[in-house]
Amino acid sequence: MRKPRLAFAALIAAAALFNLLFESGCSSKPASGAASGAEPTAVLGGAGSTFIAPLMAKWASAYQQAHPAVQINYRPIGSGGGIEELKQGYLSFSASDAPLNDDQLKGMVPVIQVPVSAGPVCVVYNLPHVSAPLRLSAKTLSDIYLGNIYTWQDPAIARDNPGVSLPKGAIIVVHRSDGSGTTNIFTSYLSQVSKDWAWKSGHGLSVTWPIGLGADGSKGVLAIVKQTPGTIGYLELNYAKENGVPVASIQNQAGKFVQPTPDSAAAAITAFSAALAKDARSPIVDPPASAPDSYPITGLSFILIPKDRPDSGQQAAIKDFVGFALSTGQDSAQELAYAKLPDVVEKQGEALLTQLTANGEPLK
Repeated sequence: MRKPRLAFAALIAAAALFNLLFESGCSSKPASGAASGAEPTAVLGGAGSTFIAPLMAKWASAYQQAHPAVQINYRPIGSGGGIEELKQGYLSFSASDAPLNDDQLKGMVPVIQVPVSAGPVCVVYNLPHVSAPLRLSAKTLSDIYLGNIYTWQDPAIARDNPGVSLPKGAIIVVHRSDGSGTTNIFTSYLSQVSKDWAWKSGHGLSVTWPIGLGADGSKGVLAIVKQTPGTIGYLELNYAKENGVPVASIQNQAGKFVQPTPDSAAAAITAFSAALAKDARSPIVDPPASAPDSYPITGLSFILIPKDRPDSGQQAAIKDFVGFALSTGQDSAQELAYAKLPDVVEKQGEALLTQLTANGEPLK
C-alpha cells in the first residue's frame, strides 16, 4: 500500500500548490507597491499590448504606492487580445499599439483612445561574428521579409554594410504569430516603404506573412532569435536592451542609418506634429527627410477606455490613473527606452479624458 499512499500524498500536494497559485493570480489584495492590510476600493483590470508592458508595470507600481486603495492588474496578451477582451466587457481598459479606425469603432461600445506612450520597434538579429551594428535600408529590410533576399551575403546587404564580413548562410525570418500592435507598427512601416509589401501583405495586428517562423508574443520572438544564429526579427527596444540582443540601424528618408533610441523616436513624433494635432491616430512611420535624426519604425501606444460605465468610483480611478500616465508617468518613459510624448499629444490625451462619464453623468 506504500505506493498508492505516496501517489495520493503527491496528488494532495499538487492540488494545494494549484490552489495557492490560483489564489495568488486572482486575489483582490493589492499588488506589489500597494499598501497591505486594506482591501482596495477600486480594482482596474487591463490587458493588451506587450510593447507597453514594461512601462505599464512601472506606472502601476508607482500609482499604487501613491494610491493604495486602487489595484491595477495588467496582462500583456497582445493588442489584439486586449481589444477583444475589452469588446467582450471583461476589462476596465485595454492597451494597443494599433488604434481602432472609425469602422472598427462601430463594432464596440463607445470608447476613447488616449495616446500614452511612444517608442521604436527595433530589428534584432543573431549574427555571432558581426560586431558592428547591422545596417539595413528600407528596400533591403522589406525584401528580406518578402523573401526576395534570403542569404546574408546578398549584394544588397553588402552594400548597406561596406567592409563588414557577413556570414554565409540563409536568413531565418521570425515574426509574431499573435495579434500584435508591434506587428502593426512594423508592417505599417513596410507598407509605407514597399509597394510590393503593401499589395501582398498590408499592415495590421495580424497579416499574411510571405515567409518566416511565427512566435507567440515578443518573448517568443526573442527566444528564437537568441537561440538561433542567422535569424532576424522585430521587438520593442526595452526587450532588446534587457536581453542584450543587437539591434540594426535603419536608413531613414534623409539617407541616414539611425539606431532606435528614445531620442530618435521622439524626433519621429515631432516630424508628424501637425498630423497628430488633427488626429492622434495618425501613423508616425517613415518620417520625411526634414527629420534627419528620426528613427523610421516608431509608433504610438494607446489606452482604450469605455466612455461610460455604471461604477463612478472605478471610472474616476481609471481617469486618474491614465492622467498620471500622461503627466508624471512620462518621466519614466526614457528610463525604459520609450519616448516622452510631446506637449501637443499630452494635451490631446487630457482633453479625451474629460469625455469619460458614469451613468451618463460627467465625473466629479
